[in-house]
Amino acid sequence: MTFAFSADEDFARQLDAEDPLRHFREKFHLPLGKDGKPLIYFAGNSLGLMPKSARKIVEHELDNWAELAVDAHHRAGTPWYSYHETLREPTARLIGAQPNEVICMNSLTVNLHLMLATFYRPTKSRNKILMEEPAFPSDTYAIKSQIVHHGLDPKDALILARPRKGEFTVRTEEIIDLIEKHADHVAVVMIGAVNFFTGQLFDIEKITRAAQKHGIVVGFDLAHAIGNVPLALHDWNVDFAVWCSYKYLNAGPGAVAGAFVHERHATNTKLPRLAGWFGNDPDTRFRLHLEPDFIPVPSADGWQISNPPIFSMAPLRASLAIFEEAGGMEVLRAKSIKLNGYLQFLLEHAGSSRFMIITPREAGSRGCQLSILAREHPKELFNKLEAAGVKCDFREPNVIRVAPAPLYNTFHDVWRFSRILREHH
Repeated sequence: MTFAFSADEDFARQLDAEDPLRHFREKFHLPLGKDGKPLIYFAGNSLGLMPKSARKIVEHELDNWAELAVDAHHRAGTPWYSYHETLREPTARLIGAQPNEVICMNSLTVNLHLMLATFYRPTKSRNKILMEEPAFPSDTYAIKSQIVHHGLDPKDALILARPRKGEFTVRTEEIIDLIEKHADHVAVVMIGAVNFFTGQLFDIEKITRAAQKHGIVVGFDLAHAIGNVPLALHDWNVDFAVWCSYKYLNAGPGAVAGAFVHERHATNTKLPRLAGWFGNDPDTRFRLHLEPDFIPVPSADGWQISNPPIFSMAPLRASLAIFEEAGGMEVLRAKSIKLNGYLQFLLEHAGSSRFMIITPREAGSRGCQLSILAREHPKELFNKLEAAGVKCDFREPNVIRVAPAPLYNTFHDVWRFSRILREHH
């Protein structure tokens, strides 16, 4: 998809005037700068903005607690006991899953441990895990600790797919070559679907197919992918996935995370897992000590450990309603590609040799985020951007990550950012 862009400010304003999603910006609280005007908020890849509707929905549950106390589990308008079920279908639509394959629970890394407890069952011959480098540190810690938990050494059991010399992103063919090379020894392939550092979107379908051809289980960390790019996890036959909801899903700091377990596994009650009472069959759940044997729910719910955390689920309901109102990921993705393409055009139009974009150029190989490598004084440049009213983030040693999100960012935000970057670099 190519667009004819112009570096003229009026052109940016025209793009905003023609944007069918432009009124969604008003549904979010925009942080203000010292001048009282909204910041250019390009940090949604770290923490999404607060939906204005979140306050009311959280206060409603606080009122239920105050007025109904324990009875709110069954008598609240949305009973707490089954509160997680309200998140299931809209979340399933975002990731291209069937509702019985999705459960919102815990935090991302806890869910990763739960998934690996089921899907990483190393044998003498097949005990390696393949992941990308750099992966988000928490994933690396979790995976290394799982390897150690099984009495193995990460130096032997962890295979890393790295960028080629002089490149910044990992080619899909590198991952597939490693799968082929170690096919008989890899137990699990675990990749961050959109890389936190470079913003690269991996070819999930191709990687999954390549691994499963050799009987390898495939999982993805969707932290930077859910709410950012369209996904079709069920059709792509992905085994499992995990995500958080405070980045592009705008559900608030530490909000409830989620997991996907493909139907063919989710309905298999014989799979080993770390069990908790909310993963148990609801028909016997409240027999408690009278039913000491765990009988898993034959769906992704069978991995649920504890009862739903209402106050970290409520804001997610507010956000998911906005995604539904916007028309889902295809509509948002169309704007995102245009917004991101416009940012790239303006940065290249500036023609500076002092910075370069390390995110892939092709729209199909990236999401909202562009990672900009600053060749000179990177920390000073970042500080100048912050001082000029830009909220983005810095990754050592020299990368500035900017993520124009289609729900609340404008083309004029992008235009202003590129002007500030030129002026200070």
